[in-house]
Amino acid sequence: MQASTHLIKGNLEVKISKRRDLPCFREFKERKSTLTRNLCIRRGSICSGLTSGAVSMGAELARARDNVETVARSLIKFRSVKAQASGGDVEDLAPINPHETSTGTVLPFVGVACLGAILFGYHLGVVNGALDYLSKDLGIAQNAVMQGWVVSTLLAAAAVGSFTGGALADKFGRTRTFQLDAIPLIIGAVLTAIAQNVQTMIIGRLLAGIGIGITSAIVPLYISEISPTDIRGALGSVNQLFICIGILAALVAGLPLSRSPVWWRGMFGLAVIPSILLALGMTYSPESPRWLFQQGKISEAEKSIGTLYGKERVPEVMYELRTAGQGSTEPEAGWIDLFSKRYWKVVSVGAALFFFQQFAGINAVVYYSTAVFRGAGIASDVAASALVGASNVFGTVIASSLMDRQGRKSLLITSFSGMGASMLLLSLSFTWKVLAPYSGILAVVGTVLYVLSFSLGAGPVPALLLPEIFASRIRAKAVALSLCMHWISNFVIGLYFLSVVDKFGISVVYLVFAAVCLLAVLFMAGNVVETKGRSLEEIELALNPTT
Repeated sequence: MQASTHLIKGNLEVKISKRRDLPCFREFKERKSTLTRNLCIRRGSICSGLTSGAVSMGAELARARDNVETVARSLIKFRSVKAQASGGDVEDLAPINPHETSTGTVLPFVGVACLGAILFGYHLGVVNGALDYLSKDLGIAQNAVMQGWVVSTLLAAAAVGSFTGGALADKFGRTRTFQLDAIPLIIGAVLTAIAQNVQTMIIGRLLAGIGIGITSAIVPLYISEISPTDIRGALGSVNQLFICIGILAALVAGLPLSRSPVWWRGMFGLAVIPSILLALGMTYSPESPRWLFQQGKISEAEKSIGTLYGKERVPEVMYELRTAGQGSTEPEAGWIDLFSKRYWKVVSVGAALFFFQQFAGINAVVYYSTAVFRGAGIASDVAASALVGASNVFGTVIASSLMDRQGRKSLLITSFSGMGASMLLLSLSFTWKVLAPYSGILAVVGTVLYVLSFSLGAGPVPALLLPEIFASRIRAKAVALSLCMHWISNFVIGLYFLSVVDKFGISVVYLVFAAVCLLAVLFMAGNVVETKGRSLEEIELALNPTT
């Protein structure tokens, strides 16, 4: 009997020895070594002060716990062990690889959601080329203030839409909110296309603005909640890519205006098509598993996970959702909770990201690049604006490939630095007499470089980063609040840009934009956290260890 016991023990030791060569064991060793080094290094910070040291150690221990739990989950994913009655041996263990080829797919549903991003960009950009033509038809050609309201009404309404989008998404779910959102998008597009006076145009822009405000809140939210961790950055930046495609489509749609001045009506009417496709597509798209889980709809959450990632991933993803939920049994946060001491810092970072994004001047470029190029002497001003839109798309494609390699924070800092330098170049091109002969070409080059820099980080990162840094109980409302800052800033830029340029000159305005970019770089360096390669649950536990 003792010999038999030694034989079984020896077989088990051989089995375990073989297991040490498996990737999961190697990963455990590497993480253990890394965690040990990090904790040893962190001990030194205690000397700098009891309070700061305790907080740092607490955060590090939270990360250690998360990492160990992650490795533990990998280690326990073996098939059941069966004892062989005849020989007493143990059957060979076959690990379930969480990264194996999945039978589910996320991309088609991300594509459907990005129809909302296309509409976002299209409604922003459509007024660029059409403004002069619709102003003549509607009798406001000599009224700069009323033209500003045609531009900015959309933005003010979008602020309202983004503010309500989070609450709607929490109450009705992400996919149902998309479908409801198609109603103002369709009606608004129709009214702007058939408008015979400025009042009808403004009502149409109001409805379209509410629609794109809601999509601006729920598109990044939905994509972040259905995307696998390892490609969440790339898929999140697809949102910005499709916004850029929407802007480019609007600029390209304006090319026939020189031959057919009434074409501006067709430009606005085209927005009906993606609005209808969005409503239909969401009928067949799965609901966010995280939202379903929070609502207690466990079987529906499992079904959604199976559709998105494959049935083999259901236990793994459900385990992660349960693990994240075990730390908190708190109810869904109210609006007032966003301003509590517990959440205010992270919420203020989200709002600041969009404040800097807008007051760095991007939408002044989007709305008025045609007018600026015309003033700089560029003959084909609409074509030059289309070039700017194309550079936006190109830069966003590059950003998609860098998002999960370089990280969000480094892309933000690089992006705002490039934007500041480009705005400085643009300012000097309109000021220095020595550059006067080249002001036209420098206006195009500087604008293209600015838009390229924007599309590498300042454009795609904020909408991706916000759903990552906000705790699940405040995520939808905090994203909505941050996007409300986006639209309010956007509204102010759209309404007053031309008036400020008339009073102070384009050079001074561009110099102010450059200064804002510098302030943004300093803010990002000190306040933004890196989130690449971490699941939403891991980020939440790290930033909010008490939830």
